[in-house]
Amino acid sequence: MDLRIFTEPQQGASYETLLTVAKASEDLGFDAFFRSDHYLKMGSADGLPGPTDAWITLAGLARETKRIRLGTLMTAGTFRLPGVLAIQVAQVDQMSGGRVELGLGAGWFEEEHKAYGIPFPKEKFARLEEQLAIVTGLWATETGRTFSYDGTYYQLTDSPALPKPAQSKVPILIGGHGAKRTPRLTAQYADEFNLPFASIEDTERQFGRVRAAAEAVGRKADDLVYSNALIVCVGKDDAEVARRAASIGREVGELKVNGLAGSPAEVVDKIGRYGAVGASRIYLQVMDLDDLDHLELLSSQVQSQLS
Repeated sequence: MDLRIFTEPQQGASYETLLTVAKASEDLGFDAFFRSDHYLKMGSADGLPGPTDAWITLAGLARETKRIRLGTLMTAGTFRLPGVLAIQVAQVDQMSGGRVELGLGAGWFEEEHKAYGIPFPKEKFARLEEQLAIVTGLWATETGRTFSYDGTYYQLTDSPALPKPAQSKVPILIGGHGAKRTPRLTAQYADEFNLPFASIEDTERQFGRVRAAAEAVGRKADDLVYSNALIVCVGKDDAEVARRAASIGREVGELKVNGLAGSPAEVVDKIGRYGAVGASRIYLQVMDLDDLDHLELLSSQVQSQLS
């Protein structure tokens, strides 16, 4: 089971904080550091000092880390034109020596679009499908040839399809709870399917849909990586769990139901139950980015039992 650290910087984190967490994640042996792609806080957090851009952050981390993989859960398709996104991701992949992964979603948080003057189209999923075709098509175009695309929402004419990523294929992540279109797009374009904040029962059901969709287009279902993203709150004892839950404004009981919370043994057991329904990777959503002792405990008492 791969364990990856997943952060939500829009809730309040500077680049320096994210760098500290990414370096700690690398030093502690985690597989990857991922971040969300949002420009506006959610809930009661103050969001200070303000938002950081996902791909600018990852570009910086690409030069300041050496091993850990870097990516987004999920880049909002509404934020970037697909041709520009392909350039950005390819460049960061080069800067990292081939350690980037692209999670790409349709975008959903209307308030942040209003706050920063970003168009929020109605046809988000149809646009996402064209974006996936363009990004993957640009990267797959042989050097010296051109790429053109005539879609409903995007048109590219004789693009040189440069630059290329360092990796021969940047892993693409698609995720979500949709019963039909999401599995279909995953089967067509993705290397990994991620299901965020879902129960074990819902995970088993959605993984089954994705597996069926993959087989329907002639792919082996096991060619895909299946993963979950879950909030994490672990402590050496009940008091430490309660303190960590309080620091992020959550209740222990609720976290145990909807995430990974409790003692290391409890969390290892629950991760094992996700593994039993097909998950081979867990993104640990860490909300208190100043609590590096939490990361150390996750490494020494949870990851050590799963690797």
